[in-house]
Amino acid sequence: QLQFLESGGGSVQSGGSLRLSCLVSGSTWDFRAIGWFRRAPGKEREGVACTLIGQMYYADSVRGRFTIAFDAAKNMVYLEMWNLKPEDTGSYYCTARFGDPGYDWCFGPGREDDRWGQGTQVTVSS
Repeated sequence: QLQFLESGGGSVQSGGSLRLSCLVSGSTWDFRAIGWFRRAPGKEREGVACTLIGQMYYADSVRGRFTIAFDAAKNMVYLEMWNLKPEDTGSYYCTARFGDPGYDWCFGPGREDDRWGQGTQVTVSS
């Protein structure tokens, strides 16, 4: 069963940086899409960064500040975040799909059949 375990969150001041990690287990690495999503307080979950058939895509709000990467040999997905802002505060989740979900998946709330971990909390203070 596909599972995700996120870590690396924390509390930082505005302008700070964090590196989130996600351990993927329960499957061989054969994903067409991998994404990081976040849920801000009181808001719907939204995608912020994804890889889609080898291409990287970023939400406008994070482009130039976040980088998604993965290490298939270690079953790990990463999200490097720089110049963090208070609006980046939220719970961050990673997920992956074997099929091509299409570009819209990257920046939406995810699909009903996506699997999610517990997430890792990021808090950015001004």
